[in-house]
Amino acid sequence: MDSKLRSTILDLLDKHRILTLATLRADGWPQATTVGYVSRGLTLWFITGRDTQKSRNLAGDNRVSLTIDHDTTDPMAITGLSMAARAFPVTDEAMIRDILVSELPKKYPEYASMMSGLDISGVAVFELRPEVISVLDYSKGFAHTDEVTIDGTDRQAAA
Repeated sequence: MDSKLRSTILDLLDKHRILTLATLRADGWPQATTVGYVSRGLTLWFITGRDTQKSRNLAGDNRVSLTIDHDTTDPMAITGLSMAARAFPVTDEAMIRDILVSELPKKYPEYASMMSGLDISGVAVFELRPEVISVLDYSKGFAHTDEVTIDGTDRQAAA
């Protein structure tokens, strides 16, 4: 991946706070939900309840699609990310606590006090590993996207 595109992706990940996550329900229908996220490089994490429909959907099929963008009144100012990714449950308690206590408050300082004493028994943390990223930038032309397939080299370079 070229360094300018990598920089654009990382900038968009850093400046946004929510994403729309599409999972597949057991009946085959897609389900889209809004979740907060944190990221390091090209890896993202989100938090949900262990018994949510998202968690159940991901137990059946870990493929997801997601978007990160913002609302704008000017269609030619649309920028954002669309990703095909796989979601993996984080089971290591130290990693879960690191995400909740260290990473989450960096992006959401208003949650810092709530996270430090949180009972994590009902919390599920998922790691999102993008496989394909489309970078939307309509200032380059209506519906313009640059698409990149992510490999191990890209993950390491962005870490």
